[in-house]
Order: sequence, then C-alpha cells, then structure tokens
Amino acid sequence: MSGSTSSASRSSPSSTKASASILASQIEANLRRQRDPRRAVAEKAYLKSDLEFIGATLPAMRQMVRAITREHPSLGRGQLLKVVSALWRRQVFETRMTAVLLLEEFQALLRPADIGVLERLLRESKTWAFVDELAIVIVGPLLQRSSQLAQRLDRWARDDDFWIRRAAILALLRPLRRGQGDFPRFARYADAMLAEREFFIRKAIGWVLRETGKRQPDVVYRWLLPRCTVASGVTVREAVKYLSPPQRAALLAAYRPQRRSAPVSGRAPR
Repeated sequence: MSGSTSSASRSSPSSTKASASILASQIEANLRRQRDPRRAVAEKAYLKSDLEFIGATLPAMRQMVRAITREHPSLGRGQLLKVVSALWRRQVFETRMTAVLLLEEFQALLRPADIGVLERLLRESKTWAFVDELAIVIVGPLLQRSSQLAQRLDRWARDDDFWIRRAAILALLRPLRRGQGDFPRFARYADAMLAEREFFIRKAIGWVLRETGKRQPDVVYRWLLPRCTVASGVTVREAVKYLSPPQRAALLAAYRPQRRSAPVSGRAPR
C-alpha cells in the first residue's frame, strides 16, 4: 500500500466480533484508497479477467492482511470463512486476492471439512493468480495435515476443469521441493496429463519436476527420460533446469517434437 499500515488499522473494527460484511467493506475501502488506474488496466489485460481491478499492489494487500492479523489476533475459523466469502463475492480482483492471502495467513485454522469451500474458490478462480496460491500454500498444507483428503485430490486430477487438475498437481509441490512429499502420486497425475495440450497443465508438470529436481534430480531424470517423446517442450525445458549437465543433455536429446505421439490422456485436444 502507498498508505501506512496504521491506515488499515484505523479502518479495521476494534472488536473481533465485528460482522464479516463490515470487515470486508472496510478492507475494500482501504484497497480502493490504494487504487492505481493505469496499473488496474495493465493487470486486467495481463490476466485476461472479467473481474474489476483497482490497481492495488500485492505488497499493499499483504500489508492489509498483516493489519487484520494485528487487529484480530483471535479471529476464529468461522469468522475467517465468512470474511473470505464476503470478500470473494465482491467480484474485485484485489478483494479476492486479499481473501486468498487471509486464508494463507490463517491456514492453520482450516479443517478437512473446509476442502469444499476451497474447491469452490478454485472453480471460480479462472486464473493462475488465485489457483496457484490456493493450491500451493493453502490446499497443500491442509493435505499434509489431513491425509484423508488425498482421495479428493485424486478426483481433482481427473476433473474436466483444467484449473482443478492444475490445482491437484500444484498442491503436491511444497514437500517435493524439500526433497520429501509424494512423488508417486504426482507421477500418476502427470502421466495422465502429460500429453495434454493445455499450456497451464504442461507448465505445472514442468514446474513440479523442476522443483523436485533441486533435491532429487535422479528421481526426475529416471521418470522423465522414457516420457520425453510424449512430454511437451514446456514441460521438458522446465524440468531440466536443476539437473546435472549430463542429465539435462540426455533429456533434451531424447525430446523430439516431431516424434511425439498423439494425446494419450483420453482428453480432446485443446
């Protein structure tokens, strides 16, 4: 925000029992004070979104969330979900992004039963700007705490909506980046999607492989080598970034766009 954190604090209600709609309205008012019309036009064009854009920056939204955290240290799960819902309904990019950032800040409050709410937000997102954050930093940690949600993720990986399929892949990213995580599950998802023509799926598979390769390059190399004639160039180029020079050279040599087979995922080309 161009304004100070105290601006957000002054506009926030002093009681944690303030209604969700009042708090959401105050958040939106604060965001509108940070409006930048030129930035709003550029961001709307970049994300190709039908939402209204104010032009507030991501640091401004994060500052807003920090102010809410200070003013409402005892914010409960029920109130959190109500505020998130009120912000999301506004059809404004910045209020929706602030809702996502609030879920990130208070994600420890979420329970397995909240996966339905998160799925609804994912389905209504229609842009990587929301989907990636929701999947990686909100659904991912919830999945780690609640292993019973793995079946829901399996269903997402077969969903007709490519944003939901992307979310299933990216929800596995963080632990894999640390050299842990469930690579076999990711591999099952990726195998089913590898030949898809949707860019955001190709990029997501490559992204997870790239991050996994930081700690487990041999795992990535062994998995990708026999699949190079099916994987897209986007996937392969992302995946090889942190591999050893010999591994990178071998995978790039194995990738032959002209030899790629027809899609095998059972989905119609996009």
